[in-house]
Amino acid sequence: MKPPLPPFTLETAKAKVQAAEDAWNTRDPERVALAYTEDSQWRNRAEFFSGRAAIVEFLKRKWAKELDYRLRKELWSFMDNRISVCFEYEWHDDSGYWYRAYGNENWEFAENGLMRRRQASINDVQIQESDRKFRWERDL
Repeated sequence: MKPPLPPFTLETAKAKVQAAEDAWNTRDPERVALAYTEDSQWRNRAEFFSGRAAIVEFLKRKWAKELDYRLRKELWSFMDNRISVCFEYEWHDDSGYWYRAYGNENWEFAENGLMRRRQASINDVQIQESDRKFRWERDL
């Protein structure tokens, strides 16, 4: 099946957001990186980098720290080859402290549907394990 390509419609923008949520929830850096151009430009919090190899290394570091990561994304807006999303994710550190992260991302896509630019602003809040919202069957 061909991935949604720009210019996006409401249907294809929602599909792109769902595909990103599904991929990130695998916590597989190699798989996630395939959604980005070879020279994709990223800003994630205060980190700036580019390229798939850097994306893979970033995600490996991220998921080595952010254990049992669970993510939800929501389409915020879209136009032509750009999509904005709001998201929340939960994770715990190796000491067992749980966190919920809140953020916004701005995405820009190349004509082939791969993301060529990602800008993410994210804030973390410590939560109690009992306050988690994102539980999968495997968590129960």
